[in-house]
Amino acid sequence: MDLKLRRFFDQYWILLLLIGIKLVLQYILVNPVYELHRDEFLYLNQADHLAFGYISVPPFTAFISKIIYFLGGGIFWIRFFPSIFGALTIVFTWLIVESVGGSLFSKILASCALVFSALIRINILYQPNSFDILTWTIIFYLLIKFIQSEKTKWLWFLSIIIAVGFYNKYNLIFLLSGLVIGLLLTYQRKIFTNPSFWKAVIISLILLSPNIIWQAANHFPVFQHMKVLKHNQLDNNTSSGFLISQVLFFFGSLPLTIGAIVAFVFFKSFRAYRFIGISFFAVIALFAYMKAKGYYAIGIYPVIIAFGSVYIDCILSKKWRLIILPLLIAFNLGIFLITLKVVYPIYTPAEIRQNSMAFEKFGLLRWEDGKNHNLPQDFADMLGWREMADKSLAAYNMIPANERENTLVICFNYGQAGALNYFNRTKMPEAYSYNTDYIYWLPRLKKIENILLVGKNPGQRVTGQFKNFKLMGVVENSYAREFNTEIYLLTGANEAFTDIFYKNVDDRKKKLDIF
Repeated sequence: MDLKLRRFFDQYWILLLLIGIKLVLQYILVNPVYELHRDEFLYLNQADHLAFGYISVPPFTAFISKIIYFLGGGIFWIRFFPSIFGALTIVFTWLIVESVGGSLFSKILASCALVFSALIRINILYQPNSFDILTWTIIFYLLIKFIQSEKTKWLWFLSIIIAVGFYNKYNLIFLLSGLVIGLLLTYQRKIFTNPSFWKAVIISLILLSPNIIWQAANHFPVFQHMKVLKHNQLDNNTSSGFLISQVLFFFGSLPLTIGAIVAFVFFKSFRAYRFIGISFFAVIALFAYMKAKGYYAIGIYPVIIAFGSVYIDCILSKKWRLIILPLLIAFNLGIFLITLKVVYPIYTPAEIRQNSMAFEKFGLLRWEDGKNHNLPQDFADMLGWREMADKSLAAYNMIPANERENTLVICFNYGQAGALNYFNRTKMPEAYSYNTDYIYWLPRLKKIENILLVGKNPGQRVTGQFKNFKLMGVVENSYAREFNTEIYLLTGANEAFTDIFYKNVDDRKKKLDIF
């Protein structure tokens, strides 16, 4: 074996082992009874409509969706990408520990804290969150490398990863705001006098310009999206609830978080990195003020856990290190095992109902509407889709072949449309919705003759414009969030319906009433 390769395995075989454990856990901690999440269907559907921007999210996820379909579009590949992003987060956390002089003990401690943590829950779902957390971690790593070496190349890398991070999720603006505060309040503010820093900023803006142009051309829907998100979801949250969730997410590694906070204040070896501690508090304060969802801030924790691990390792004598570090790992693993069946979708819906008190104790039955329900919201959003798609396809097949080109499939929400398009891909025309990106993807038919409608009874104002109106099926999975969703077939539209329909679509676009 080549000497360099041997040294690599001698030093990193434990990291490779932990990554392997991480990737295996991402698959085995999901009960097969659960399907994809409603958001995942939307992101997958974006692969068929590649653009430099979307109403719902920036375009990076759509690019990954295209790769997923290239690989076959199966569940394995859908779960692979968030899993690999989570694994890479552990890799960069290991590298952060290494870059600030951490020993093998501290590398293992930090890595285990992430492997056996709520990060697994995030990495189960194909959403922008997994790459967002990875982006935050890489940004801190690159900043540390620049501060240590003052080599311009790290700023160039930083400009690229920031641009890619924005293409993934605008949530990154909160990290950058926290970093600006942290840098300004420490002697690292000198970075703002470095001409290369501003060149890096310009590079990021150039790379981001296609998305910025798209936002401008579409009247900056990101602001309307944030407004609706705040009204429909964040207003039901509390600042205290956000802060409590921060403790719970990484409760098993709480000593490491506390250790990092202490270290940034008192540990002289970390003086150059105190901006990270200030940035941590700035980010948490910003999110708390916004009454954000708890997971929005998870990206700040890998770097905090890294520094906490190094600090605890440094202040322990050799004798105590051999005692304390294994105990910290055991504590973290113990918390993970205790909460395993509550935090992760292992139990079936029926089993969750039998153990509802445990879920309610952790606040996991509370949905974004502020009320408790039968299942955790994410779990309920992973049920009933296949049933809905199968019944919709059966209804569509009732339409005569010569009328199908004049038929639209319309759903009441993006999850329904995305599920039909995933399960019935190539079997029926694409489904659309009035909300999120789907309203912009609607085709302009010369004449709409039939509507396959998924959602609820549209009322006499709509049904009265068709010759026939029939209920074709209902989602019967009582645990699904889509329980009782109805499937209707409306046939024989009158002459005026097509114009009325598209006028309604255009009015919704003008008002941005699409969320």
